[in-house]
Amino acid sequence: MLPLELLQILACPLCKGDLALSNDGTSLCCFSCDKEYPVVGSIPVLLPE
Repeated sequence: MLPLELLQILACPLCKGDLALSNDGTSLCCFSCDKEYPVVGSIPVLLPE
């Protein structure tokens, strides 16, 4: 699980929108551009394709 402090400062690398942890905790979702980024071993992978 990602710490709350980290979630508060992370932003989508494409549109700079806020990210939220998915229900199952395996990805971060951007509400602005609807992009999803995986979380691998508690490390968010914020690389745009």
